[in-house]
Amino acid sequence: MPNPLGDIAHLGHVELLTPKLDESVWFFTEILGMTETKREGDSVFLRTFDNYEQTSLILTGHETSGIKKMALRASSEDALARRVKAVEEFGMSGSWVDGVAGTGPTYLTQDPDGHDIALYYETEWYQAPDDLKPGLKNQPQAKPNRGIGVRRLDHVNYLGKNVKANTDFLENALGARPTEQIQLDTGEISGRWTTFTHKSYDVVYSADWTGSTGRLHHIAFAPDSRDDILRAADLALDHGVHIETGPHKHAIQQTFFLYLYEPGGNRIELCNPLTRLVMAPDWEVVTWTEAERAKGQAWGLKTIETFHTHGTPPVAKA
Repeated sequence: MPNPLGDIAHLGHVELLTPKLDESVWFFTEILGMTETKREGDSVFLRTFDNYEQTSLILTGHETSGIKKMALRASSEDALARRVKAVEEFGMSGSWVDGVAGTGPTYLTQDPDGHDIALYYETEWYQAPDDLKPGLKNQPQAKPNRGIGVRRLDHVNYLGKNVKANTDFLENALGARPTEQIQLDTGEISGRWTTFTHKSYDVVYSADWTGSTGRLHHIAFAPDSRDDILRAADLALDHGVHIETGPHKHAIQQTFFLYLYEPGGNRIELCNPLTRLVMAPDWEVVTWTEAERAKGQAWGLKTIETFHTHGTPPVAKA
């Protein structure tokens, strides 16, 4: 039986590192249509229009690219305490720190690969200023009038030295459950998709070809429709943003996708918001074989080579 859902409510926000802070801010505001809310030191705080919380993304200037942390909101104070206890019983350590981006007390820990994961419950709800007030009272903010207007931060895809060890941590310490995976002919799990909710996935681990730890494959944002993703491809073309692959449809999870590189070098996915829901409480993990994955994506597009080799921060070739 899969782990019961509930202690982790959802993916809260992500902090990305970028060596080109101004250019990265331009990408997320002018191409993705996110709203800048504040700046602190070398960090810029941004939000998607349908986020009830203050912040969806923090961009921090740094000497290189990559992910600094992923933040997950617990469903209650008791749920947060249970997850902290489970993390420590799993054998991982952590510490309490002040929250950022409108969040309260935060437990900062790491997965076995060294990725920082922040757990919190207390959070400030966003109050739109007059010029961003929506027409509908059940929407936190008016839709932006620039870019494609991404609705939410959808998922994080980490690179990991050991996919199984990292997803075992998510499942046993944080209460996630796996929905799909790739198993190589050797028996190794080279990719696993996990969820904390009824979405088909929230956090993914893919095998890092370099054997490195702590790197990022991509983060993903969901706009309203497939048409928005097609429009994003045109905007990227018009403004010199690198399109890595897509628009197309994944076989795994059936996600309609477009992959771009933001100016700092991090891979960003735009994915359709109607990703499959996993409603079955006794869901069995869907396993894809090496031969099945060699067929490419859902409509026959072969997976581009850089999808297996590009990650951040970059690693020098041997």
